[in-house]
Amino acid sequence: MTGSLGKPLVICLGNVVADHTFRVEDIPQPPAKIAARSYSIGPGGMAANAAIAALRLGGRAAFWGRVGDDLNGEPLAAALAAEGVDVTGLRRVPGGRTPVGAVLVDPRGERTIISFRGSGLGTDPGWLPLDKLKGAGALCCDPRWPEGVAAAAAAARAAGVPVVLDGERSETRILVDLVPRVDHAIFSVTGLANFAPGCSPEEGLRRAIASGPVKVAAVTQGEKGVLWLVPGAAKAERIPAFPVEATNTTGAGDVFHGAYALAMAERMPVDQAMRFAAAAGALRARDGATPDRAMVEALLA
Repeated sequence: MTGSLGKPLVICLGNVVADHTFRVEDIPQPPAKIAARSYSIGPGGMAANAAIAALRLGGRAAFWGRVGDDLNGEPLAAALAAEGVDVTGLRRVPGGRTPVGAVLVDPRGERTIISFRGSGLGTDPGWLPLDKLKGAGALCCDPRWPEGVAAAAAAARAAGVPVVLDGERSETRILVDLVPRVDHAIFSVTGLANFAPGCSPEEGLRRAIASGPVKVAAVTQGEKGVLWLVPGAAKAERIPAFPVEATNTTGAGDVFHGAYALAMAERMPVDQAMRFAAAAGALRARDGATPDRAMVEALLA
C-alpha cells in the first residue's frame, strides 16, 4: 500500500543504539591500549538501520521504539529525523537509559561490538500507534523488544500488512515465541542456531516454516549468500553473495532486512526481493554506509 506521496511506508520496530565506531589497525587481546584511526557516532541498532535503509532505497520509513531521557536519547531522535525517518513513534522514557554500542572495526571490515541494551525503558506496548499500520506496506521488527513485536505483528496481520522479523541472535525462547507471529523470518547464522539448536541451516528453516503461518524463512550467511525456503518447497533456494570487498560489516544485516521489507511493501516476488536485499547489504559492507536505490540497481545490473 502506498501513501499520498506514492512511496510505500515501512514501519520498523525495535532497537535504536548510539553507536560509537572506532576504526583501528587491529583488535588486540587485553590488556591493551591502542589508538583509533578514526571515530564517529551515529544512530545504529537493527530496526533503526533498517528504517534508514528503507528510506534511502526509495520508501518512506517510520521508527517505533524507546530511548531514555539521558544524553544519548535526544541526539538519536534528532539523527533519525534528520535522515527523514518519522520518529513520532519514538518514545522518550523518563529515567530510562538509551542503548549504546562501542564498535571496533579493523582494516578487513571485521568488527567487535560491545553493547549496552539500555535500562528502565519499560516493556508495555500499550502506547504504540497501531492504527497507523493500516497505511503501511510492511512492518519490520527486531527481537530486542518482544512485547512490542507481539502487539504490532498481531495488528499488522489483522490489517493485511506483511511482517518481517530480523532473527538476530537472541534467547531461544524469544525467537521461538516471535517466529510464528511473522510472515517472513530472516535469521543471521547465530540467530538461526539459537532458534533451532543442533539443526542444519535447512532443517532450521523448515522448523521455522512449520512453527506457524510463516511464508518465507531465510538465513543470511555472509560470503555464502542467502539460503531461503517457502512452504512446500522440496529444497531451499540460494542467492549467491555479491563479490564485494568488505570494509565494515556493521549494519549489513540490518540493511538487508530494511531492503527486504521495502521489497515486500513494493510487492516484489520473493526471489527478486532476496537479490535486492542482498545487493543492499553487500554495498553496506563494502562502503560502510547505507546505499541508495541507484547504487543497488547498478549492482544488480
